[in-house]
Amino acid sequence: RQGQAAVPVLHGVNLAVARGECVAVVGVSGSGKSTLLHLLGGLDAATSGSILIGGRDIAGLDEAGRGALRNRELGFVYQFHHLLHEFSALENVAMPLLVRRLPVAEARERAAAVLEEVGLAQRLTHKPHQLSGGERQRAAVARALVTQPALVFADEPTGNLDTATSRDIMTLFTELNRQEGITIVLVTHEYDIARYANRLIKLVDGRIAFDGPVPERE
Repeated sequence: RQGQAAVPVLHGVNLAVARGECVAVVGVSGSGKSTLLHLLGGLDAATSGSILIGGRDIAGLDEAGRGALRNRELGFVYQFHHLLHEFSALENVAMPLLVRRLPVAEARERAAAVLEEVGLAQRLTHKPHQLSGGERQRAAVARALVTQPALVFADEPTGNLDTATSRDIMTLFTELNRQEGITIVLVTHEYDIARYANRLIKLVDGRIAFDGPVPERE
């Protein structure tokens, strides 16, 4: 809603994402991409319909339940890294585990292992302002992965990166998808980024206009 006015965003969207898929959601600005992602991740509540994750309707969860679901089963990566500036890369990545009340030593050990996995083993003690744009986004990916989620949502994760760095980040995503079986739902407005996925969903005015293999050309 905007004030007293109801503003429809999505209309009759019906889709299923299988475990291990890498799905790209594309569309022009205002087509409903980010709203769809926020609904799937339990960040917003749908006014109608159902959203099931692992067979469980998340609409039936209270805010604490949705928070627990996000912490234990879901990972999130955004266009802007949203790292905490006063903390090191290691501390930022360990944070979701500390929220889960894991012992500090265990949280830091797991965070260091994931940072090494994304190529930041030599940058553990660096704060965000000491990292490049690509390194900050890699740290954000590590933070999303440290809880060992089954499903990662990525909202324009390369939107503020140069072409070469965008390619590196997407290669990292696809390796995680193929080697570790992590399901990825990726929102992007760039077709070159969508081509890294194995399935394309195109939204037009809040409706699914295409759902199938990624075409060779846009």
